[in-house]
This record gives sequence, C-alpha cells and structure tokens, in this order.
Amino acid sequence: MSELTAIFLSMAIINNFILARFLGLCPFFGVSKKLGNAISMGFAVTLVMLIA
Repeated sequence: MSELTAIFLSMAIINNFILARFLGLCPFFGVSKKLGNAISMGFAVTLVMLIA
C-alpha cells in the first residue's frame, strides 16, 4: 500500500507533465500581446524550469 501511495505522490507532484505544460503555456497567454514582454517572460520561464 505504501508503495502505491509513493507512486501516486510521485506522479502527482514530481513528475506531473500536465502541470509542466501548463507552466509553459501560462506566460504565453498572459503576455503575448507585446513581443518584448513575451520574449522576456519566455526566457524567465525557461530558466526557472531548467533550474527546477
């Protein structure tokens, strides 16, 4: 039972690819009206996802 719980928590929190895709799309939808803002936000998100 504890092994199943560990797998579930791992998939829900650590290896959540849906959350990773959302984190990539959220800045695009938020600041994509101006090119400068979109590029800087994209760079910031890329940096944060690389560090995390």
